[in-house]
Amino acid sequence: MCNLVNKLIQNGRLSAQEYGELLANNSEELRREMAQAARAVAEEHFGNKIYTRGLIEVTNVCRNNCYYCGIRAGNSKVERFRLTKDQILACCRRGYDLDFRTFVLQGGEDPSYSADFIVDVVQDIRREFPDCAITLSMGEWGREDYERFYNAGANRYLLRHETHNAAHYGVLHPKKMTIENRLRCLNDLKEIGFQTGTGIMVGSPGQTIDHLVEDILYIEQFEPEMIGIGPFLPHHDTPFANEAKGSLEMTLLLISLFRLMFPKANIPSTTSMATIEPTGREQGILAGANVVMPNLSPKDLRAHYALYDNKVATNEEAAESRAKLQARMEQIGYELSAERGDAKR
Repeated sequence: MCNLVNKLIQNGRLSAQEYGELLANNSEELRREMAQAARAVAEEHFGNKIYTRGLIEVTNVCRNNCYYCGIRAGNSKVERFRLTKDQILACCRRGYDLDFRTFVLQGGEDPSYSADFIVDVVQDIRREFPDCAITLSMGEWGREDYERFYNAGANRYLLRHETHNAAHYGVLHPKKMTIENRLRCLNDLKEIGFQTGTGIMVGSPGQTIDHLVEDILYIEQFEPEMIGIGPFLPHHDTPFANEAKGSLEMTLLLISLFRLMFPKANIPSTTSMATIEPTGREQGILAGANVVMPNLSPKDLRAHYALYDNKVATNEEAAESRAKLQARMEQIGYELSAERGDAKR
């Protein structure tokens, strides 16, 4: 394994077979070696700064019925909500006062949120906060809609492909959803000029090492500016309620691998990592991640945006959450940065 790690450090790439060998031999020693190399690369480009993104969960209404998701259309037990434009702007103002310079608007594919509404919201955020980056994470749209969002002032778009393998995609989604359309969306976003992020769900039902290698090869070819990786976590009101959680260890190895492949990419240490293990977010940073995403959503609604069970920090005020995160980062030698932290290839 040492030779493969050195080759990855030197070249930033491996063959499909070599990626498979790394993943199949995911030992504590290998993770430690990979994390040390990845952390050095991250610190070379970002120092000890961790970029913060203010996450605003704008709606938990979704037209889709993804089998792993707690806010899927078929879950009748969810208390649905959608924020108004004024509520979204209030979250941004609160975040700006807390030194957030990137706002991430995340939501289900809500039929009541038209492209016109999103354009209107983005324009108002851009007008009031011209120095901030605006990230959208609102699913699949047509190319013309994406162009409108970009022209309104959105800078970044997050759309995890989840799995590149078509058969596995079909295990996780209903038939009307296809990996071909997801990849079309990602290609459109990149061509339009968005800083584009994709990523995978680690340990999702039916996933194999071969699937992960296919994901790595896709991400290698696509060259995203942002790479989001998190472990699968089940939700009790989904068809996958009784499936095993994804592996934090595999997630950490993949974070290190992608950092070595893409030294300048923005890679978050996700809430799902902190949910699966109390120190998971810190472990993600120490594996090479450089972004965290504290929640700016209204406190009384956060519990209803439950993609998976036992999500952390749902009852904390935004200021409290940021302060705790700052303290946690300082304990491992890092500091939260107020910079926008624009992604680079």
